Amino acid sequence: MEDKSKTYESFKDFGLSEDLLLAVEKKGYTTPTEIQSLVIPIALSTDKDIIAQAKTGTGKTAAFGIPILQKVEFRKSKAPKVLIITPTRELALQISDELKSLKGSRRIRISTVYGGHSMTDQLKDMEKGIDIVVGTPGRLLDHLGRESLDLSSIEYLVLDEADRMLDMGFIDDIMEIISKLPKERRTFLFSATMPKEIVNIAEKFMKEYEHISTVTYDLTTENAEQLYFEVEEQDKLPLLCRIIDMAPDFYGLVFCQTKLEVDEVSKRLSDLGYSADGFHGDYSQYQRERVLDKFKKKNLRILVTTDVAARGIDIDGLTHVINYSVPRDPEYYVHRVGRTGRAGKKGFAITFVTRDDYFHFARVKKFAKARISKEKIPQVEDIMQRQLQNVINDITNMPRISNELYRDVAKELIEKMGPTGAVELLIHALLKERIDVNRYGDLIQRDFSRGSSSNSKSDTIRLFVGMGTAKGIDKKKLIEYISEKTGIESRNIQNVRVYENFSFIDVNEFDAQIILKILNPRDRRGRKGKPLVERAREKKTEKSQKTNA
Repeated sequence: MEDKSKTYESFKDFGLSEDLLLAVEKKGYTTPTEIQSLVIPIALSTDKDIIAQAKTGTGKTAAFGIPILQKVEFRKSKAPKVLIITPTRELALQISDELKSLKGSRRIRISTVYGGHSMTDQLKDMEKGIDIVVGTPGRLLDHLGRESLDLSSIEYLVLDEADRMLDMGFIDDIMEIISKLPKERRTFLFSATMPKEIVNIAEKFMKEYEHISTVTYDLTTENAEQLYFEVEEQDKLPLLCRIIDMAPDFYGLVFCQTKLEVDEVSKRLSDLGYSADGFHGDYSQYQRERVLDKFKKKNLRILVTTDVAARGIDIDGLTHVINYSVPRDPEYYVHRVGRTGRAGKKGFAITFVTRDDYFHFARVKKFAKARISKEKIPQVEDIMQRQLQNVINDITNMPRISNELYRDVAKELIEKMGPTGAVELLIHALLKERIDVNRYGDLIQRDFSRGSSSNSKSDTIRLFVGMGTAKGIDKKKLIEYISEKTGIESRNIQNVRVYENFSFIDVNEFDAQIILKILNPRDRRGRKGKPLVERAREKKTEKSQKTNA
């Protein structure tokens, strides 16, 4: 029985073969990640199936790849021993590349099958014989229909990002593929979340299994600073430009809600001179691979994408994740934020919140249980100062050159304008090349909880809460309860009065709407039950209610 309390400080602690250890060391892997430390020992020392909950970027591929490469005896037969199913082409290619590097010099044949890639080439691979197949559900079914893929010898099945395959509508395809596999096999299922349908797959197709989880939604990480801006819809692009130009080393993902929004934002950024492109499911395979390759090589600094398309993109070194739209599913926020602030490097996760997004953002804060701080809009003067400093750094770090023509021009400028005037002119020219202040717009610092801008105020709303001291509630506990349930900051709950059977609070209009929605839920048929919170009547009734209490 594997000792789960044991810690693994090195891959040598797993008892791997010399070939595998050499390949791991060549990749630069030293200390196993959390998911690797939990999965690899169980996969090596038992015959159990495994369900593992882990987020993107935690080393999942090595977690299942290393045990498979260690345990499976790959003989020279045409039928594959391992089948790995993934939701996207990008993830399939990443897994395939990872396994090829981990196998080292061993003659293990790995084939990647996905739509948009030459079927002829894939058929040739099948004919020659393969050991490991990594593929997407649709193309795997195509091969099964052609009888070009023999699954009769499969010893290991891996379902990676199972929840994403569920979201993309692949559940029936997966069930059909699994039904054609030998019953005597091991199954490894990896998923960031565990919806009911995934549990059903486990119960139906898996034997005795070990459930391992490293997923946590506490995002109070030191490396990823989480910020938000309150902004009008039409001001989002100018604000994005300001944020990008405040960070000369900007390298990040911009998440949009729809494919249409991806197209619009990426085009407008590109038209403004930014190194930006879009990425979503309607792009051709050639476009997706080209764009992703450019982004990985940093020939592209900004990738505008949807959540579905970005799943499987695992790139280190991102400085920023921008939530151009607040995700409607709070779990998406968790996945987005987890892409920056890795490997000890500083990162920023920034969310744009419009008036219409206020309720969804409150749900995100409640779910993530993280401190997301409100940020002030970067001012044009601050951006200019930051860019100017960057110009100075670039100039001072440039190698010294000796060019007679340049020297003559420099002397002429100094004679005509003086040293300071000449340098000032050149800096102005360099800044003008880099930034155009017209794209920053005329933005106002918004505060939706107080009105349209930070200088205006809206009416305070008095709410009646149907709980009091009889239920062990005091002022502090009531504020904590409402804040925890709704995600509203404690400081926004004012003028709290607690009586025996009820209480009163003052909040702004936006927070009132959120509290009423969350604390007065409807049942499955959409019917309201007895409300816990209501808008209070005229203030004079509070006195009478206190008397009657």
